[in-house]
Amino acid sequence: MIKAIVYRTNTGSAEEYAKLFANKTGLPAYSTDEAKKNLTSGTEIIFFGWVMARGIKGYKAAANRFSVRVVCAVGMAKTGGQVSELRNKNRIPDNVPLFTLQGNFDVNRLHGVYRIMMGIMLKTLGKALKQKTDRTEEENDMLDMMVCGDKRVNSENLKAVLEWHAAYKRK
Repeated sequence: MIKAIVYRTNTGSAEEYAKLFANKTGLPAYSTDEAKKNLTSGTEIIFFGWVMARGIKGYKAAANRFSVRVVCAVGMAKTGGQVSELRNKNRIPDNVPLFTLQGNFDVNRLHGVYRIMMGIMLKTLGKALKQKTDRTEEENDMLDMMVCGDKRVNSENLKAVLEWHAAYKRK
């Protein structure tokens, strides 16, 4: 039985989603550091991690320590996108549900090398997207997010995860 939510965040979006989910389910939410102190090895968890270059930060360590039953990947892409790419890159087993959630974007909240990397990406990809005349809806959304730094975390994005959790509890 799932006992807790564990999250790894950089700018706060994964934490915000984890806490929204905790409020809706009653499960306790812990950062990865808090989880090491409060949960025993092998505890069944739901993991929320932030995405960078299709890597879900903190997932590998969480999977090595806990029994990850669900993964929620928080990134710039629209909710529900990039599932197969993230599953393959992070070697998430097929029997572990993977949900993707669009997070907030604010380059100034990034830490260390990630701020530098995203600054470069903003300059190159942002410029290319601005110049592109036949942008897709997803590219328009990405450009808007990069230029405006919009807030995208909301409880509606958790709908599929909450539905999964409700079905899981009925088993």
